[in-house]
Amino acid sequence: MTYSVPPGGEELDHPIEAENAIELKEIEGLSQAQIVRRRFFRHKGAMISIFVLAFIIVLAFSSVGFDVMGFKTPGWWMWTWTQIPEVLDRGRPTLSLIPEWLGGSGFRIGEHPFGQDEVGRDIFALTMRGTQQSLMILVVVGIVATVIGTTLGALSGYYRKWVDPVIMRFTDIVITIPLIVVGAVLGRTFGELGALVLAVIIGLFTWTGLARLVRAEFLSLREREFVDAARVAGASDRRIMFRHILPNSIGVIIVNATLLMAAAILLEAALSFLGYGVQSPDTSLGKIISDNQAAFSTRPWLFWWPGLFIIAIALCINFVGDGLRDAFDPRQKRVPSDRALRTAAARLDRGRHNDAVEREGL
Repeated sequence: MTYSVPPGGEELDHPIEAENAIELKEIEGLSQAQIVRRRFFRHKGAMISIFVLAFIIVLAFSSVGFDVMGFKTPGWWMWTWTQIPEVLDRGRPTLSLIPEWLGGSGFRIGEHPFGQDEVGRDIFALTMRGTQQSLMILVVVGIVATVIGTTLGALSGYYRKWVDPVIMRFTDIVITIPLIVVGAVLGRTFGELGALVLAVIIGLFTWTGLARLVRAEFLSLREREFVDAARVAGASDRRIMFRHILPNSIGVIIVNATLLMAAAILLEAALSFLGYGVQSPDTSLGKIISDNQAAFSTRPWLFWWPGLFIIAIALCINFVGDGLRDAFDPRQKRVPSDRALRTAAARLDRGRHNDAVEREGL
């Protein structure tokens, strides 16, 4: 593939040169952190997902308030998730988004925008409380699994010898145990202790994939020149691992931590739907669906909103993970437009022409 240049120039037979010239021009004078930040901000899906996720978090924690370890704050919504008001219009949603000129009821929210369940509880308040619990679970699972997976993977990849086989065989044993079975058993046992305890238990069994990836990164990086230089300088193993090798593996860790968090909310929803997750009197998004599964055909709005929030949160985290992967991976390049490639080709050709003229003049 060739690109034409202005009169007097030559065709560039290798457009990769033009792409490299454009990339070097964009990152000229920038640090690695600035390059990663710029690439991440260019990812439209990740940026939109961050705003959507931030909106969900603010809405969930401000609308009905929150209750964490006895610390309570009120919300701005008229109902709480424990109140049982009178059932109105068979619990149908009062939210209307269709204007009157299209045959709808106009734009209005009403007292129960998401509807009411069979006993009268407000589904909006329940969904917000469930979103709080699901968000807390995914964050705790992400932290616990990331810390365990990173630590074990780092020790296994750096020390090797007998440490590597022992840790990896233990990892293999944990992998062979079906996660949904472990979650069901532990959820039934510890679910009544609250969402926080359940999240810690889930995190103790979801670190295996990250540990393998971190191990592979450490096996590769421990043979690099900067690690040899640190050893010659007298750095301890701990300093080499966590001050030299770990920062160079941070991209893999962050990306896979986001994937763990997305998987955690789906696992919690599945466990709660099966009755092994968060237990009454508390609730979660999966438990709301489970509690109302008998009314699937008669009152489907009881499933719309919890399911929508589960999908939205999981998709947002996945898109953020994609943006982080593209930002940290130097092999992920933004494809320039044909016009930019032609301009870069012309610039390269003029530079070669000027160099040739200078050599002839000498």
